[in-house]
Amino acid sequence: MLYRTMDESRICITQPTHAWVSGQLAQAWGNEQFGAVAPRQAVCLGAEQHDIGWVPWEAAPTLNRATGYPHSFNEVAPAIHTQLWAGAKHMVLPMGRYAALLVSRHGTGLYERFTHWKNSPESTRIVESFLEQEKEFQQELIQQLQQDAAYARYVTSEAIARNQQLVATWDALSLMICMGVTHERSFGPVPTATGETTLTLAPIDHDPTHLSVEPWCFQSEDVTVTFEGRMLTEPSEDEQTMRDRLAKAPWITLTVTLCPAKKFH
Repeated sequence: MLYRTMDESRICITQPTHAWVSGQLAQAWGNEQFGAVAPRQAVCLGAEQHDIGWVPWEAAPTLNRATGYPHSFNEVAPAIHTQLWAGAKHMVLPMGRYAALLVSRHGTGLYERFTHWKNSPESTRIVESFLEQEKEFQQELIQQLQQDAAYARYVTSEAIARNQQLVATWDALSLMICMGVTHERSFGPVPTATGETTLTLAPIDHDPTHLSVEPWCFQSEDVTVTFEGRMLTEPSEDEQTMRDRLAKAPWITLTVTLCPAKKFH
């Protein structure tokens, strides 16, 4: 779960919905500067499904009693979100091995980059066990894919690292888009055809539904993504009330259009 504020209300956007936006960005990605995505459909599938493990939690979100709203994705305890990530690979594997590999690699990459879980001996034990199991799964898949002529060229360490970095890029870009870009934001490193760069997003005329992107990383002249959420207008005192309100909350559909920054210089 993540949030976007609108008129003092919270638009609740699920993790799979945010991942859907990542998939939309992946399908539009690539040009002479940023290179191609390969194997394109498998990588795009991995981007679109990277948060599929959150589906069970989103069906019954837990309450943050301090806010009265569902926990956001970064408020869920390691004991819970490691279980969700551990289950993700099994949900994606029936769709394809390469996508499952990228989903697993994305999950382990998050724990390797964001290490606040090391602050607790218990969470350290939980996450280290999770990482060990995921890496065993990843190695088994890599060995399988190395024997498959359709995928062998895409399971070199360099190819996997690039595609993992692309999924992380689309993940970060989608989070910003879904939560709302209200001021200039930069992030990286983002893989290009020949190296890495930094992307900068900024609202156009203070409108978070129209964003400029520099440098331009997509195939077309502009890109529009669509996603949905549910609007909660008030906090809840208990978990069941929150879930009931969320189930009845009105849906809202949002579109955000990305354009090259140079169009507005």
